[in-house]
Amino acid sequence: MTETPTTPTQTASPTLDDLMLAMDVVDTLRHDQRLVERELSLGYSDEALIERLRQIYRGQGIEVPDHVLEEGVKALREKRFSYEPSKPSFARKLALAWIDRRRIGKIAAGIVAVVLAAVLIHYFAITRPRELAETRAREEIGQVLPNALQAGYEAISTEAKSDSAKSQAERLLADGKAALKRGDAQGARKTSADMTALLNELRAEFDLRIVNGPGEASGVWRKPKVNPTARNDYLIVEAVASDGRVLSRTIRNEETGATSTVKKWGIRVNNEAFQRVLADKRDDGIIEKNLVGQKKRGSLDIDYVMPVLGGAITEW
Repeated sequence: MTETPTTPTQTASPTLDDLMLAMDVVDTLRHDQRLVERELSLGYSDEALIERLRQIYRGQGIEVPDHVLEEGVKALREKRFSYEPSKPSFARKLALAWIDRRRIGKIAAGIVAVVLAAVLIHYFAITRPRELAETRAREEIGQVLPNALQAGYEAISTEAKSDSAKSQAERLLADGKAALKRGDAQGARKTSADMTALLNELRAEFDLRIVNGPGEASGVWRKPKVNPTARNDYLIVEAVASDGRVLSRTIRNEETGATSTVKKWGIRVNNEAFQRVLADKRDDGIIEKNLVGQKKRGSLDIDYVMPVLGGAITEW
């Protein structure tokens, strides 16, 4: 008797049609989520799900073999055809960052550029100017301002011909040194400027003359607000240098208390002097004796040749 050789029993691989049907079964179960949740929560068996699926497909006129329905239910339970995203982890974040590295790189580069621009703007707009100002202040306090104050004091001492000017220079020098000692560069600069102004005043030379131009007033009179029965007489004057230039002077208006720099102002005189100048002008329209005083170099005061009362006005 010839024996037929036997081979080990092999499990047949599912066909493509069976796999597609199984996937459709899973998809049907997934869309009928209420059914699945109810069946699973009640602990129903796979047979119950299979029977339910059989009814669904028969209702559609489709006959699905039982082994396909069983495979679909089994695949659903094993989540074979479902996608579940991986759980958050550091490795996953690194992987996602690497995948998105180009966009992240552009964002990071933009942030770095903005931060760098802000730092540069702050440095050049605020930090650098402050550092330069502090450096200049240190240089000024250490050398520039001390030299300027000393030079100004020495120049004033050379020019001054009166004790009052020398006393002012000594006071300004002391104020400047005190400002330097406490690190007050601004205060020292102001003192140096005041010393320069004092020196310029000492060097100034001019004649104080009554204005006598065509259509110009040579004198005015006012009634003081505090005493309406009184009368203040003023001669309108100007400071004329030896070369004919009319100099600007800083004058305090006694009526308003304001100080301003002007080229013409009224100086208060007694009525006798005022009437004498008025008569001089009425004579032929020219004031022959128009000199009120002289300011000589080295002096702070004007030597008056007419009796003046000290007050002045800058508006009339």
